[in-house]
Amino acid sequence: MTTDAVPLSGPRFQTEPAVLYREMRREHGAVTPVLLDGGIPAWLVLGYRELHQVTGDPVLFSRDSELWNQWENIPDDWPLLPMIGRKQPSILYTVGERHRERAAMLSGALEAVEPSELRRHSERFADELIDAVCGEGAADLVGDYAMLLPVRVLARLYGFPDEEGPALVTALNDMIDGRERAIAGQQHLASSMARLLAERGARPADDVASRMLADPGGFSEEEIAQDLMVMLAAGHQPTADWIGNSLRLMLTDERFAASLFGGRNSVAEAMNEVLWEDTPTQNVAGRWAARDTRLGGRRIRAGDLVLLGLQGANSDPQVRVHGSALTGGNNAHFSFGHGEHRCPFPAQEVAEVIARTGIEVVLDRLPDIDLAVPAESLARRPSPWLRGLTGLPVRFTPVPAL
Repeated sequence: MTTDAVPLSGPRFQTEPAVLYREMRREHGAVTPVLLDGGIPAWLVLGYRELHQVTGDPVLFSRDSELWNQWENIPDDWPLLPMIGRKQPSILYTVGERHRERAAMLSGALEAVEPSELRRHSERFADELIDAVCGEGAADLVGDYAMLLPVRVLARLYGFPDEEGPALVTALNDMIDGRERAIAGQQHLASSMARLLAERGARPADDVASRMLADPGGFSEEEIAQDLMVMLAAGHQPTADWIGNSLRLMLTDERFAASLFGGRNSVAEAMNEVLWEDTPTQNVAGRWAARDTRLGGRRIRAGDLVLLGLQGANSDPQVRVHGSALTGGNNAHFSFGHGEHRCPFPAQEVAEVIARTGIEVVLDRLPDIDLAVPAESLARRPSPWLRGLTGLPVRFTPVPAL
C-alpha cells in the first residue's frame, strides 16, 4: 500500500463527495489507496470499467473475508466489524455454488410477495406516518418519515408483529452508522431474528421468514437469520435515503416542480437521477483479492481489501459526458451493484415500490409542501458508506389525518 493513502472519513464525504472522488481519481487514478478507521489500508475502486472487472470476477475478487491480510490488526470492538465481519455465515460472505443456492432461496422468498400486498402495506405505513405530522404544518421528512418507513414495511413482509418495527428501526440505524452503538444494534437485530424464526418454525405463516424456513435447500436457522438481517439492513437504509434524496431533489430543483403539483412521471425520473448522481450506497465493503494481481495500474496483493466505489464509478468521466443527467430509463448505474453479488432483482423491485409509494403519499397528502430551510443548509450523515440527509425540514398547510 502506498504512503499517500486517503483517509476514508471526514466532513468532505458529507459536503462535497463528487469533488472528493474527482480529486482522488485525478491524483491516484481509478484505484485509490485509502485508510479505514484505525489506519487500516484498503483500495477504493472509482473507475467504472475497473468496478465492472472486480464485480464480474468473483473468483479473483472474492467475498470470502477470511482472505483478508489485515485481521491481526483489527480490534474486537472495531466499529466497522458489523459491515466487514469475519466468519459471518450470511449470503454476503458465501461464495461459489452455495452462494447461488442461497441467492435463489432469497429471491424465491421475496418473489412470492404479492405486488398488491406490498403496495398496500407501503401505503398503510406511509399514511400512518403522515397522519402523525399532517396537522402540524411542519415536519422533518427524514426523521419523521423516510427513516421509519422501509423497515416497517420489510418487517411486516418478513413476519414481525407491527409493534416490533420501531425498535428494529433504532437497532438498524445504530448498526449502519458504524459508530459506538453499532455492535449493540447488531445484537438486538440478531436476537429479534432468532425469536422470529423460532416462532415461525413452530407456526408457519404467509411471510418471507416462513418461506425461507420451508426451502428444500437444507439451510440452517443460523444461515436464514443472517440472510434476513442482511436483507433488512440492505433494504432499509438505502431505501430510506432513496426517499429522502429524491424528495430533496424534487423540492430544490425546478425541473421537478411540476410533479409536486400533480405530475407523476417525474417521480420516477427523480428517483433514477438520484441513483446516478446521489446514490444512497456510495461505497461498499468489499472484495478480497484471492492472489496477487493488477487493477487499474495498481499492484494488488493477495488478501488486500478492495472497496466498491459505486458513486465514483457512476460519475466516471470515461463513461459520463460531463453534466449529463442520465435519467429517462438509463439504468446502467452501479447503485444496485453488479455481478453475482448484486442486489437480487426481486429485492430491487421491493425497494422501488416502497420508495416510490413513500414519495407519492407525501405529494398526495401534503400538496403545497415546501422546504422550511435554505437548500444549502441541508446536511448529510457523516458516513463514507451511505449518503443520506440528517434531516429534511418542510412546511405545508395543515390537513386532517385520514
